[in-house]
Parts: sequence; structure tokens; C-alpha cells
Amino acid sequence: MDMELDGRTAVVTGASKGIGLAATRSLTDAGAHVVAGARTLGPELEELVDARKVTFVEGDLSTAAGPVALVEAALRRGGVDILLNNVGGVKPRTEGFLSISDEDWNTAWTLGLLASVRTTRAAVPSMVERGRGVIVMTGSVNAFLPDPLVMDYSAVKAALTNFAKSLSKELGPQGIRVVSVSPGPVATDLWLGESGVAKTLSQATGKGAEDIAASAVAATPLGRFTTPQEVGDLITFLASERAANITGADVTIDAGMITTMR
Repeated sequence: MDMELDGRTAVVTGASKGIGLAATRSLTDAGAHVVAGARTLGPELEELVDARKVTFVEGDLSTAAGPVALVEAALRRGGVDILLNNVGGVKPRTEGFLSISDEDWNTAWTLGLLASVRTTRAAVPSMVERGRGVIVMTGSVNAFLPDPLVMDYSAVKAALTNFAKSLSKELGPQGIRVVSVSPGPVATDLWLGESGVAKTLSQATGKGAEDIAASAVAATPLGRFTTPQEVGDLITFLASERAANITGADVTIDAGMITTMR
């Protein structure tokens, strides 16, 4: 299926690994050039830079200047067609609500919501000028399935999904689509890495990290983790002309974890 992204410029935040890297790869495979923002340039992203499919912008997206510098790099290429707000992070709160400090809350909100607000604010004028554009937010099923283990993360993802819906109503008449994608557990470092959810819970409970990871998806109808590439390919579809009449939607990709109608 031709996604009709040849010649389009996409901005991706948090592009060096996980869902961001997978989406970057998928977007470039579909013909887009990606302006990729991250703190570090990993080897897999560097390969795409060397192939001239990606322009890398090093920066801290938790600052006010980082998102602006990233979008400015895309503007130098002629403008922004697609924006993927993907940057974020999660830290399991194994000691409960009272262990979450103001600093923890501020960090979660700044990286998980405000970075997306700032990047969007910088990119929207280019989209308005062109009369077209697509903004995709990487959310989470935790926006709809709040979990005390990731209380601050759940709250931030709920806010991000709400932001996407509100923005879609304002920008739709100007030809700009806004959607969010809500993955369940994804096979990335966030879940399976040395500092990921499974290892953190293992250290707190004494249970094996592999057992914890398996139990996270055991009750889902498909019984497995989503792969980063599956999420990246979904994002590319939603950003493409094949999804030209989809806006304001939140699309889950969770192996059936959410079992209710919504």
C-alpha cells in the first residue's frame, strides 16, 4: 500500500529508540524525510542519518528551547507535514503515591505533556500556512486504565490524549488532523530494559522479571507484547493520505487489553 508520503517532512520526538525509532524507520520507508529529535544519536538512527533519510537534531526536549530548535530544523527543509509527539518516560512507583514528589510530578508533566505542547506550538504555524498537516501523539492505555504503579505517567497520558482531542477540533477546519495512539505493553526498554518496568518490579517484589513481563500480557486476548514496529507502522498509516478522514480519534494497539467499549 502506497502511503503517499514521498517528499513529506516529518518531525519525530524521542526518535533514538523504541517506538520513536520504529516510527522513524517506518516513515522513511514510506518516503518521508524525518527530522529526528533526541538527546543522543544511537547506532540504528545513525544508519538512517548516513542514508540521508533522517536529519538528527540533538537536544533536550524537556527544555523550552529544545522543541523549538527541532522544529526550526524542519522549517529549514521547507516546513512540517507530520509531527509525532513521542517523547516521554515512565518510572514505576513501587513505594506508592506518597513517594511521588513535586519534582517527580513536574518531570513527568514537563516531558510527557509540556514537551508535546511546545513542539506542537512551534510546528502548527507551518501547517496552517500550508493548509495541511498531521499531528500524532503517542499516548498509552494507561490514559484509560489508570494504574497506581505508574500514577503520574497515567495522569500525563490522560492529559495528552485530551489535548489531542481538543486540538483536533480547533485545527480540523484548517486542514490539520490530530490523532493519538494508545499502545498497551510494548517490547521496548521502557518495559523490558535494565531500568524498565519488569526489572524494577522484580527488584521490589522478588519475582522474576520474565515472569512479571509475561503476566502483564497473559490476560490479553492475543497474549503478547506489541512490537515497536507495529506501533510505528500504525503511526505511519495514520499520518498518511490513507487515513485522510481520521481526526480526533484515539487508536489503541494493545493485544486486546482494554476489554470494554469506549
